[in-house]
Amino acid sequence: MDYVSALVPPVVMAVFFIGVIRVIVKTQGGANKAKEDAAVDAALARAEGGRPASAGTDV
Repeated sequence: MDYVSALVPPVVMAVFFIGVIRVIVKTQGGANKAKEDAAVDAALARAEGGRPASAGTDV
């Protein structure tokens, strides 16, 4: 019975890991993909647009 107690923790971790990967894959894309892409694009535009303006005001 020692082999059963030795195998249980790795099996439990493997099942949990597979579940996490499945959730990550299922949540990629879908209906929220456009919202997420728009949020990232807006954040990048703000970051890129803000740098030259702040550098120009300091001079």
